[in-house]
Amino acid sequence: MLKKLLCALLLVSSLVACKSKEAFKYSQDFVKKEKSLEPDITQTENNVARFIAAGQYDSIGNAGERMEKIVQVKIDEIKKEPAPDVKEGDNFKSACIRYFEYIKNMYSIYKSYGRAPDEASREAEMQKLQAVVAKKATVISDLQAAQRRYADANGFKLENKN
Repeated sequence: MLKKLLCALLLVSSLVACKSKEAFKYSQDFVKKEKSLEPDITQTENNVARFIAAGQYDSIGNAGERMEKIVQVKIDEIKKEPAPDVKEGDNFKSACIRYFEYIKNMYSIYKSYGRAPDEASREAEMQKLQAVVAKKATVISDLQAAQRRYADANGFKLENKN
């Protein structure tokens, strides 16, 4: 009897450990996707600053469109991959998608700004961009909260980015 109980406990603990590893891997995959955007974001931001200074609006629009496509690839990858069958899996996946959609939206506005036909239209796009940027802290906080709930529910710790 004791042998059967011990075997059952070992089996259950093995299953829990596998689920925790699966959850951790999914979280790490998200972090990799996010980090993979950093070089493109840095390059784009530097280029856009130069383009604005030079009044090269078409180039701003092209840079925005390029980034939209790059971010959309990440969104498609996340949507295509099923959320792990763990606690908070679907919620974390949804939070990841919202985060990448936020980033894509910023670059959609860059594209619209660069392709605006006149100064008044560019000013309207700039106001949209400022409104989106004002939400950045909230978007990041929401994602981090979802990631913390996900990690807590699945028994792993998040790495500090500091």
